[in-house]
Amino acid sequence: MTAAREGARGIVVGIDPDRDWHLPLAWAADEGLRRRLPLRLVLAVPPQHDTPHIDDTPRLTALRGAGTERLEQARDWVRQRHPELVVATDLRGGFPAPVIAAMGEQARMVVLGSRHLGRVAEVLSAGSLVLPVTAQASCPVVVVGGAEHITQRPLYIVVGIDGSRASAAALEFAFDEADLRGARVRAISVWQPPVFLLHDEEVALQAQRAVLAETTAGLSGKYPDVVLTHEVLVGHPVEELARAAEHALAVVVGRRGRGGYTGMRLGSTVHGLLHRAHCPVVTVPDG
Repeated sequence: MTAAREGARGIVVGIDPDRDWHLPLAWAADEGLRRRLPLRLVLAVPPQHDTPHIDDTPRLTALRGAGTERLEQARDWVRQRHPELVVATDLRGGFPAPVIAAMGEQARMVVLGSRHLGRVAEVLSAGSLVLPVTAQASCPVVVVGGAEHITQRPLYIVVGIDGSRASAAALEFAFDEADLRGARVRAISVWQPPVFLLHDEEVALQAQRAVLAETTAGLSGKYPDVVLTHEVLVGHPVEELARAAEHALAVVVGRRGRGGYTGMRLGSTVHGLLHRAHCPVVTVPDG
């Protein structure tokens, strides 16, 4: 077991009562088994409506009952998939996004499902978890939008590198995950040509290659069994990373700091990948 996994905390899984939770829960359960970590299944019931002369108690009672039933179903499903896995359920009161984001303080990672809504719909959706949790959580957040459809061998994980501290953290997560899964790491830096290029394109690409080499230096010694490839692509970062990750186990990117509640402060690359990529998207904070 690597140092990154020693003393690691559990995996928090957000259970959406209004949609199918099987895909993100399957990913989290398999990850929990690989990392020997417990799962905590979380469902939050929003507070009562602040409406005069209306007793909201029956509605809240019904929601809590339905939430408890859904959590029990999810727990039993995980136990059937991996009987040896430790699974706990947690029914919380409060708005789902801040509740789950706060639980990330004590988690190794948070796993969520995604509806693959458009950007505006995702932000304005009352039940949206992906953007606000990704913006605010202090641990890695994994967004599982669909089943793994891996058709290429060897298996690989894509990680986006831009020279920031956050992308260095993303790279270490990608190496650790690849080590667990017997996969390769494909480290990618994307250069987007400016409207007005002040220097020779090859000079700009060389600078990008230097950043990539500097960021990836040293980790191969820590993870000797993980094969690393790195490359500089030219184009739009979201499109190039999503295309590179078409058959990947996951695409991993860093995120800087914590954004506002709506998630509108998410970096454009992170935001775009959450809607464009078909494989799981892992965002890793910078500290």
